[in-house]
Amino acid sequence: MYIRHRNQRHQFGFVLIELLTVIGVIAILIALLLPAVQQAREAARRTTCKNNLAQIGVALQNYQMAHMVLPPGTVNTQGPILNQPKGYHVSWVIQILPFLGERAAYLSYNFKYGAYAPINMNTANYFLTCFQCPSNPRGGASYVGCHNDTEVPIDVNNNGILFLNSSIREKDLKDGRSYTIFVGESNDGGFLSWTSGTSSTLRNMGTKINNVSPNRAAFNQGQRFNFNNQFRFENDTDDLFDGLDSSSEKTALDNEKLTPEQRKQLLQVGGFSSSHTDGAHFCLGDGSVRYISQKTDFHILQNLANRHDSNLIGEY
Repeated sequence: MYIRHRNQRHQFGFVLIELLTVIGVIAILIALLLPAVQQAREAARRTTCKNNLAQIGVALQNYQMAHMVLPPGTVNTQGPILNQPKGYHVSWVIQILPFLGERAAYLSYNFKYGAYAPINMNTANYFLTCFQCPSNPRGGASYVGCHNDTEVPIDVNNNGILFLNSSIREKDLKDGRSYTIFVGESNDGGFLSWTSGTSSTLRNMGTKINNVSPNRAAFNQGQRFNFNNQFRFENDTDDLFDGLDSSSEKTALDNEKLTPEQRKQLLQVGGFSSSHTDGAHFCLGDGSVRYISQKTDFHILQNLANRHDSNLIGEY
């Protein structure tokens, strides 16, 4: 009697429990690695953001050496500044373009007309690389000048560095450059382009860092004139600077028939904010860039935003 032995083949492979174990291990490794990768990317973004602010700080210093004064935060015939596309409103950013290596952008701007004139729209929509924080997903200008230490409208009597028709000289920096904020971060995009000397390029220390309440009136302006980060302003905002005077501008504002509440909202400027964690970068008058925590004592922040309060600050 013969017994036939069937050829037995050895089958190789994972059983279900082994496969699930491998998948679980891979998932754990990915979960451990992703935060590290994100942290590395954010560190690189912070470095780029810091370098951008350092470049802006150097440009402001070079402007001062060339003109003996810092640039005006915004240029207009009268104040306070309403955050709407009406008026001349040439921002401090335009003034320092030649010192940022952006001479072509500077020459493309027609200073005979205001920031909202159709003739200047190509400049307003120009992507200014050094004013974009890579961590900011909203686009628009990420860096704004400091016009005051409290929440007040942009006007000629502000105590910051860049404000309405300002011309700050070295002797006006009574607190010292190392203890005076020149420029900081803003992550809400700037509603009226970087060419506009409004809340788009100027802020104050009236609120703690990253504790900015949205300006609904300004947001509505952005919705009205900003289409996918391309600004288009109405023709009647084309104000010829040489033809403006206080009486004509006052008439224009009166004709808008703003309610007291609407005017109050349009005068609101807002504070500093960033897309980084727990703080924001600031460029001080000496050209240094510091990452200041949002937990820093609020009085110290306000002292830093005031150019001549004579308060001692110390370490912060």
